[in-house]
Amino acid sequence: MPAKPKLGQNFLNDPLAAERIAASLGNLSARTVVEIGPGAGAITGALAARAAHVLAVELDRGLAAYLRTRFPSARVTVIERDVLDFDFATALAGVAPASAAGQRLLVFGNLPYSITSQILLKLAASHASLDRAVLMVQREVADRIAAQPGSRDYGLLSVTVQMYGPAESLFTLPPESFAPPPDVYSTVFRWRFAPRFTELGVDEAGFLPFVRQAFAHKRKTLLNNLRAAGIPGSAAALALARAGIDPFARAEGQPIEALAALYRGLQADRPEAERAAPPGEAAPSS
Repeated sequence: MPAKPKLGQNFLNDPLAAERIAASLGNLSARTVVEIGPGAGAITGALAARAAHVLAVELDRGLAAYLRTRFPSARVTVIERDVLDFDFATALAGVAPASAAGQRLLVFGNLPYSITSQILLKLAASHASLDRAVLMVQREVADRIAAQPGSRDYGLLSVTVQMYGPAESLFTLPPESFAPPPDVYSTVFRWRFAPRFTELGVDEAGFLPFVRQAFAHKRKTLLNNLRAAGIPGSAAALALARAGIDPFARAEGQPIEALAALYRGLQADRPEAERAAPPGEAAPSS
């Protein structure tokens, strides 16, 4: 099947890489794997050879029909749908008990570059149904996802993804591993879903918008970013001191634990009625 570049389709044509990707998900013998955008099925075959069941979610009608012909086994179910509309909780509930073994879904996806962030947020929102994911993205995106504090790649994407569990880069594939070859290198990374909100004493609805505020202007200090978000300078300075953060520090140098401490400090000084909104934002009027 020819790829459709307008849909962000670049099909893997490296059999060894497909096997390596499937192996990165671990023992699949009693597991159900959701494959995002299976394309022509290069990795679907490697997954089907290992997994109890593969749910192949494909948006392209022609490819979905082709996949049903290529994989007639009951172990592969082709679902013609946009993954952004796919309900992982419903999929988990529908998994046969014999293959589920009480375990959450596994995910693989060669993510289209244009909607990588949207898919990552979709997976984060579905974390209760997911165990781990092995995903292939543009190398620069993977570098940002797995980045650690103090590195030039560490930022909003790093914190957002890592708040839902640890992410590690596994290996990188060159353009010639795909047809047609993309203009970039692609990196495979593994993401284990283990949200940290409760552990760090922060609420998901408020903390993530706060992180956006903290990283809003990369060259500005945390203090100035918080001021720009509408937080009084005195309150921001006090919260920074309580969290043990230098007032001239930038967000890119702070580990998630320090950002959580800063958020908790800002929340502690706010009236109870305002704590449902992120720092710097007014609480919704009743």
